[in-house]
Amino acid sequence: MYLKSIEVQGFKSFANKITFQFHNGITGIVGPNGSGKSNVADAVRWVLGEQRVKQLRGASMQDVIFSGTENRKPLSYAYVAITLDNADHQLAIDFDEVTVARRIYRSGESEYLINGSPCRLKDVNELFYDTGIGKEGYSIIGQGQIDKILSGKPEERRELFDEAAGIVKFKRRKTAAQTKLENEKQNLVRVNDILSELEKQIGPLERQSEVAKVYLRKKEELKTLDVNVFLLENNRLREQLKQLEEKYSLASGELSETGEKYEGIKEEYERIQAEIESLEAAIEQARNTVTDTGLMRGKLEGEMNVLKEQINSAKGSETHLSNRRTALEEEIASKEKDKEGILNEKSATDSQVQEIVATAEAEKAKLDEIQTKIAELNNAIEAGKNTIIGELNQRATIKSKMGRFDTMMEQVNIRKAELNSRLLRAKSDEAAREENLKKLEAEFEAVTEELRKMTEQEAATELELGDIREALAKKDSKLRETQSAYHMEKSKLEALSNLTERYEGYGGSVKKVMEQKEKNPGIIGVVADIIKVEKKYETAIETALGGNIQNIVTDDEETAKKMIRFLKENKLGRATFLPLTSITNPQEFKNPESLSEKGVIGMADELVNIDNKYRNVAKAMLGRIVVVDNVDNAVKIARKYDYGIRMVTLEGELLVPGGAISGGAFKNNSNLLGRRREIDELEKSVKKLLAVIDEVNRDIDETKSKRNKMRMELEALKTDIQKKSIEQNTARLNISQARERMEEEGETKASLKLEEQEIEGKIFEIKNEKESTQRELADSEALEKSTQEQIVQFQNELEEQRKQETEASALVSEWEMKVEKMRQTQGFKQANVDRIDEEIGRSRAELAEIMDALEENRRTVEQKKQNIEEIEKTIAASYDAQNESEGKLKESMTRREELSAKQKNFFQSREEMSEKMAALDKEVYRLNAQKEKLEENLETQINYMWDEYEITLSDAAAIRDESMTDLSSMKREISSLKDQIKKL
Repeated sequence: MYLKSIEVQGFKSFANKITFQFHNGITGIVGPNGSGKSNVADAVRWVLGEQRVKQLRGASMQDVIFSGTENRKPLSYAYVAITLDNADHQLAIDFDEVTVARRIYRSGESEYLINGSPCRLKDVNELFYDTGIGKEGYSIIGQGQIDKILSGKPEERRELFDEAAGIVKFKRRKTAAQTKLENEKQNLVRVNDILSELEKQIGPLERQSEVAKVYLRKKEELKTLDVNVFLLENNRLREQLKQLEEKYSLASGELSETGEKYEGIKEEYERIQAEIESLEAAIEQARNTVTDTGLMRGKLEGEMNVLKEQINSAKGSETHLSNRRTALEEEIASKEKDKEGILNEKSATDSQVQEIVATAEAEKAKLDEIQTKIAELNNAIEAGKNTIIGELNQRATIKSKMGRFDTMMEQVNIRKAELNSRLLRAKSDEAAREENLKKLEAEFEAVTEELRKMTEQEAATELELGDIREALAKKDSKLRETQSAYHMEKSKLEALSNLTERYEGYGGSVKKVMEQKEKNPGIIGVVADIIKVEKKYETAIETALGGNIQNIVTDDEETAKKMIRFLKENKLGRATFLPLTSITNPQEFKNPESLSEKGVIGMADELVNIDNKYRNVAKAMLGRIVVVDNVDNAVKIARKYDYGIRMVTLEGELLVPGGAISGGAFKNNSNLLGRRREIDELEKSVKKLLAVIDEVNRDIDETKSKRNKMRMELEALKTDIQKKSIEQNTARLNISQARERMEEEGETKASLKLEEQEIEGKIFEIKNEKESTQRELADSEALEKSTQEQIVQFQNELEEQRKQETEASALVSEWEMKVEKMRQTQGFKQANVDRIDEEIGRSRAELAEIMDALEENRRTVEQKKQNIEEIEKTIAASYDAQNESEGKLKESMTRREELSAKQKNFFQSREEMSEKMAALDKEVYRLNAQKEKLEENLETQINYMWDEYEITLSDAAAIRDESMTDLSSMKREISSLKDQIKKL
């Protein structure tokens, strides 16, 4: 058994899901401080059942859940799973691989899993007893735990030895058994105490029993008297209630008649009011028209005066613009003349500037030629100096190389003598090593042949065992899948059974009534309990039933009344009851010919399976509902029969008389009709899966037995192979070592010879390099001498060129000053020309603007004259419109006065009717209040009789009849006694 993997998600610092894979050998987890190394050990300790938060380095168990960072939200749960290889079955479980998992939620809920199945913490602890694995086991050595073991008490160290010896499981079972035994002893002591105490109470209880019997006898007599009083009072209240109902009926009829008259007057009044409002709107509109016409006329006259004033202003502006145009034309002609004179002067200046610039450029070219020659001489002198410095440095390097060559020659001669002595020793050892190598190779071949045969046998066994393992894995997988399906189906069955038993999906009042079913055998059940439907009709039938599916079926009316009283007394709501004794003649379907239409499946009550004694219940609820295959056919049938048939489709669309259609997405979460069918299907599925599980388990046991036998054979074979492998490795190692030693000697010999050749070559090379270096030294001295002579010649030429450069530079500066002076004169004349051009441009732009303004002014005057003519026409038309509006206004006001007088008369009649209705309404309210009070008194008396004696009105009548019979018999006995007394 070994640890294969650890899976962690949401535990401490492990926000993402991560899996640690462990293989044979030692696995180490390394990293800097705070990277989460200790969290891996904490995860193992936690999944094995650790409950002490301090051991996990936290304050509460929720601290192990990843609490988030700046960039990540906190998680809602932590999950850790460890997978152990159980091929040797050290763990007491029939799996070759065991996965133990633990999950905790931030709400505090926690769960343990073994191979995906929920389990208890106790199961996890017992699984790892005596294996050394567990929260207290020696397989997890945490920080400071070794020191704790060494410094701990003997009792604490004893626990580790017990764990290693494998007796912890038995000791803990012993402790649990002793604890249970002690608890049972304490329970026996308490039972004896209770018995002795009860024996003391027997005497007083006997006396109390006699008193109670007298009390019950008196109470029975009081009950008979209360029943008689109750019946008398009940009859009196019912008479009063009947009289009040007659008065209430008369008052309600009179109130309805008065209300109808009131509504007629009200409608006529509202019609007149609407007509008056329309006349008021027409009058207001006519007044607004007259007012708007006057205002508009005044506004137009003002606009006409403004336009005339604007025409006069435009004529004055035209005169001013004409004068300005003449002045600008004269100004432009004068500036054109000034510009022509300045341009003539500028042309003469330009010719002089070109002659002076040409002369200055020629002198500057001579100066540049002299400066170029000076730079070349400086570069040549600098290069000569650098050559001399380089040669001096090179001569120093050459002299140091010659000294190094002498030293190297001396060292090479010493090394050559050592190599000669080592070559002589290597030749003497070579023959002995070759003989030893041949002997070792023969031993290795014999061992290898034996190992090959054993390995082939092992491979065949491994292959067969692999086939068995693969088959076993498939069977385990099939078992897990079947078990998972079994548990899933079993859970569904239990959940569905619980829902059915608790009547989930039904109203609260229905649940409370069904809880009384054991106490009241007259309750048969809800409608869904007595009806069975094929799956394809469930949606249609449940839609057809609607709320009736929660109706409660009882054997008679008395049971129904009793349950209604139960709901009232406990204020549990309302429920509908279907007594079998009252549902005897359900109505028949009035359109049987519609059953032959296209798409009709049949009557809803005929598509359900129900006991014959409940057939009338099904007919009463479903006997007039037709089931159709789809909504299209249903609509056609409804249209044909004038929308007088209630129909339902297989998909749940409902068509009711009158034309209404309800439908859409059918969300039936409760599935009240299909529960019984689903329970039957699930029970069959569970039985089938259980049989498959038993069969697979038997097959797995047989396969495991065969596998274990082969494993034992394979282990023995592996032991032999291991021994042979050790022999083979030993032989191979000896051969390898012998060859390595021979190769090393051969390489050493070859390297010695190669080194000898290298030394001879190096001696020759050193001699040649020394001669070459001597020649380089002589050449360097000759080059230095010739370079010194060239530098002196270049310096003399440089002095002569610098004198010529000074003279040429002075001449160039003089010509440049003349050029700059002429260019300033040239720029001043060009500036004057540019200024005159700019002034002429501005004058011409202003002249163009004046011409445009004169044209625009003429167009504006013409437009305003046309506007004045249009305004004068509009003013003339406004007088005609005003006269017409004033005539309509007078007619509307006359009609309004007539309607107002008529409305006043209707208002008075309506007020009179309203007062009469108020009086009648008060009378109806008073009678209704008296009626409700009598009904309340009657209900109070009935509730009192039920609370006090648990009897109904019919029970009270029976008691009264019985008491009257007893009274008659008593009177007869008294009469007989009187006759006897007279005789005596």
